[in-house]
Amino acid sequence: MFYEKAQELNIKLNDYIPFPDIGNRPAWNALNALRKKEMISLAESYMPYSYPFIPATLFMDYYKTGNRVQFENAYMERRRKLNTFVLTECIENKGRFMDAIVDGIFLLCEESAWQLPPHNTYTRSFGENCLPDTTRPVLDLFACETGAQLAMIYSLMKNKLDEISEHICIRMEAEFLHRILYPYLNCHFWWMGREDEPMNNWTIWCTQNILLTVFLISSKPSKYKDGVWIHSRDDLTEASISITNTTGVENWQSIQKKVLLKASKSIDYFLKGYGEDGCCDEGAQYYRHAGLCLFHAMEVLNSITNQAFDFYGNSKIKNIAEYIYNVHVEDIYYINFADCSPVAGRAGAREFLFAKHVNSPDMMKFAALDYKASADKLLSEELNLFYRVQSLFANDEIEAYNTAVRLLHKDIYYKSAGVFAVSDSTYFLAAKAGHNQDSHNHNDTGSFTVYKNSRPFLIDIGVETYSQKTFSPQRYEIWTMQSAYHNLPTINGVMQKNGREYCAKDVEVNLDLNNPSIFMDIADAYPKEACIHKYLRKITLNKNKNIKIEDKFTYSTEVESTNCTLSLMAYEKPEIENNIIIIGELGQIRVLGNASLAYEEIPITDTRLQLAWKHNIYRILINTDSDKVILIIK
Repeated sequence: MFYEKAQELNIKLNDYIPFPDIGNRPAWNALNALRKKEMISLAESYMPYSYPFIPATLFMDYYKTGNRVQFENAYMERRRKLNTFVLTECIENKGRFMDAIVDGIFLLCEESAWQLPPHNTYTRSFGENCLPDTTRPVLDLFACETGAQLAMIYSLMKNKLDEISEHICIRMEAEFLHRILYPYLNCHFWWMGREDEPMNNWTIWCTQNILLTVFLISSKPSKYKDGVWIHSRDDLTEASISITNTTGVENWQSIQKKVLLKASKSIDYFLKGYGEDGCCDEGAQYYRHAGLCLFHAMEVLNSITNQAFDFYGNSKIKNIAEYIYNVHVEDIYYINFADCSPVAGRAGAREFLFAKHVNSPDMMKFAALDYKASADKLLSEELNLFYRVQSLFANDEIEAYNTAVRLLHKDIYYKSAGVFAVSDSTYFLAAKAGHNQDSHNHNDTGSFTVYKNSRPFLIDIGVETYSQKTFSPQRYEIWTMQSAYHNLPTINGVMQKNGREYCAKDVEVNLDLNNPSIFMDIADAYPKEACIHKYLRKITLNKNKNIKIEDKFTYSTEVESTNCTLSLMAYEKPEIENNIIIIGELGQIRVLGNASLAYEEIPITDTRLQLAWKHNIYRILINTDSDKVILIIK
């Protein structure tokens, strides 16, 4: 769709100027007074300023210990502070943050690499080298993000930076060429897409930031004259020279068109991995780096081509946009599977504007409500400067949007990923069919989550802080990835296994107005050692009454003894009274069938899990040797 349209184009590309630069004082002065005051206070809290020291040994720490957090904390703090100083200087225009900005720009330009240590590779694998090769830049998520950040600074502040020294922007241009443009046009990274290779959020996240980098600087290069970016041999590294022709001169429009064509092809590869229903199989957290990055990539392409890529009326694009609204439970909570956290972050300007473009008033209302409830409207933790500028300029429109009428969710089944989500005034129930080879997969086929009165009742834990093991062959040694720590059975001591062949089959979905249900056989999600012939699970929301889970199973004939232990993960501490499990003050689960009940407490010590779970969680164990278990949740 996108590549075909790009091939048809035979026009001069427009300059991309999404926001006014620092010299447009009426535009910056008109921003919301409270937001400006908050931004100034945040910048002042960083003064006197300092940026973290990032030695080579900190990059190497990941390879020595498997820990990636210490490097990432320092790397991201640099970028967050620089963003805040840039925004505050644009708001004030007094010059008092210019030293901090110049230092920040040069620190980023002087980093040996912009990729994270786990991504220090040229293939689709975890990092292979303990230090970066500065002659061969790697384009990972964060290298592309850094390029877009500096390009945004360039777009907003070039004239003011040139007043200090033209070599600030010339230095940034050299880095754009060497670290972004040259590797993008001359190398193939897996996320760019090829034939039937499966893609994920990397594809569109990187592509969005490549487009931002190239087109934000398109109208202002220091040596951009008469439609040509003029280089001398002394100005460029040897690698960068090959972008130009033998005379050192190439029409900048032709370079831009090469980028447009390649980016459009990658967008098509990304979209190919989505079903028509628009489900993000990586979950709500990753939607922010998937669906929303698609939106921004489209916006760049439309701006430079007079709206040639206006596909907002396409049903698949609209479904991708509305996914985040459909999986929102209430307040901070989302239904979650795989690596996604149930606390996936507040919606804001990006969701609001995407909804506006696809004409989705309910999603606009959801995004506006969430934005108004946010404790951080400045997006102070955000690395992408474009998002922060966008939020500032969209603030007043979002704050003024009418959110008085209560939102009601529609019951939905995302067939492409097997995600079932239904609700009433009390319960929000979700279940996952599908298979065990989703992007960021956990072995969770057949699992379900329950929220009652907008609070977590039966939960999906999410994932711990990423480490070297997270994306290695040892991934499924991590407890949060295992089916025994989801709302699933362990059969004859055997858990589910990872792989597309480990899946649900015979899935039937009924979106009946009063009693929506999903039925599936999850026996194939287990390896042969489990000796299970069929495991039939039916999950029903009896609206305004209860939730019913019916498990019926038959074992293979060759097995001599049988045992099934059903795990239920709870946030509130359970109490067991005969066949009834009382979940804190929320409600209860009645167990029908011959079973013994117990529970264990699981400490939450990991910092990433602690963002979602403020206290320990609990694993309820329902052990049975019969062929049926029924749960009534109310």
